[in-house]
Amino acid sequence: MTSRVLLILVVGALVLFGLVMLFSTSWPQGEKISNNQYYFVQRQAIWLALGLVAAVVGSRVDYHVWQKIAWPIMGGVLVLLALVYVPGIGLSIKGSRRWLQLPMKLTFQPSELAKFAAINALACWYGARRRGGGTFTRVVVFPALILGSFLLLILPEIDVGATVLIGATGGVIMLVAGAPFWLLAFGVALAAGGLGVLIKYDPVRMSRVLAFLNPEEYAQTEAFQLLNALYAFVAGGPTGVGLGQSLQKQHYLPEAHTDFIFAIIGEELGVVASLSVVVLFVILLLCGIRISGRAPDVSGRLLAFGITFMITLQAAINIGVVTGCLPTKGLPLPFVSFGGTSLMVTLFMIGVLLNISRQGITRTRTA
Repeated sequence: MTSRVLLILVVGALVLFGLVMLFSTSWPQGEKISNNQYYFVQRQAIWLALGLVAAVVGSRVDYHVWQKIAWPIMGGVLVLLALVYVPGIGLSIKGSRRWLQLPMKLTFQPSELAKFAAINALACWYGARRRGGGTFTRVVVFPALILGSFLLLILPEIDVGATVLIGATGGVIMLVAGAPFWLLAFGVALAAGGLGVLIKYDPVRMSRVLAFLNPEEYAQTEAFQLLNALYAFVAGGPTGVGLGQSLQKQHYLPEAHTDFIFAIIGEELGVVASLSVVVLFVILLLCGIRISGRAPDVSGRLLAFGITFMITLQAAINIGVVTGCLPTKGLPLPFVSFGGTSLMVTLFMIGVLLNISRQGITRTRTA
């Protein structure tokens, strides 16, 4: 079985499983919000349809096209990121200003588009650099400016999760493309120091860190969801309490259908199902690395690697948060959690990955 076919099967399994679990986990919140237990499933289905179209477009359009228009894409996404701060256009939810309001009560999150735009711009830049020399400015300065332009607009949205995800992915792409390790290590240390300052002077962020370190002391506040997520895994045991039978989603996990859906998987279907999800993401990672290694050029290899790394890193962060290994961050589980923009953009990136795979296979056959 080829990497391309295996990747399609893995993503299809995750998406279908996500719809099943979304229906199971979201009906209490759906009834509470709109007296409609299908509220979130219906919206996710709309985004899934759009995402499938985006995936087809990504798989059919030569990925070099996205490279040729990398800078207009980057400029457009930066404008969208700026628009979230404009009153009447941007939408604030729970203190975070990350969304744009769309018709049919749908919302759009520009930071999701920024994930692909940043990867695409860096891959384009380094692909061109290979043809034009490798000075320090080309290898480090300009890529850092590209990455920083996204992060400086996303961080004030109070979206630390997306900031860390895009920053980490961009940093790894720079490392793979030839940037000095010591310089990136210095950048990581500097970013960690800056994040530490933000946490120290932000009571909300500080309370989340303290709750992560001492969850029992914050059991009724910041650690409420974390502790109940852990209780969900304990209640589920090896095989779970049964699909649809979770108690945590009804009373204790208000974000069960979004960031903490992995906990309900553990409660309802058990450790076996939870580990199966992890295995699927590991297979996705291996498929993506193989596709990256067979890409026909530098920009294709970096684009495939960046897409693969970002999707699996997001999954790892989400699972780490839900299992108490990382402080709480607002990142959905790819393909599974409720989140329309995330689903659509991630499926588009999978389509681009499939296109790179197809061209890599063609090159191999003609070599």
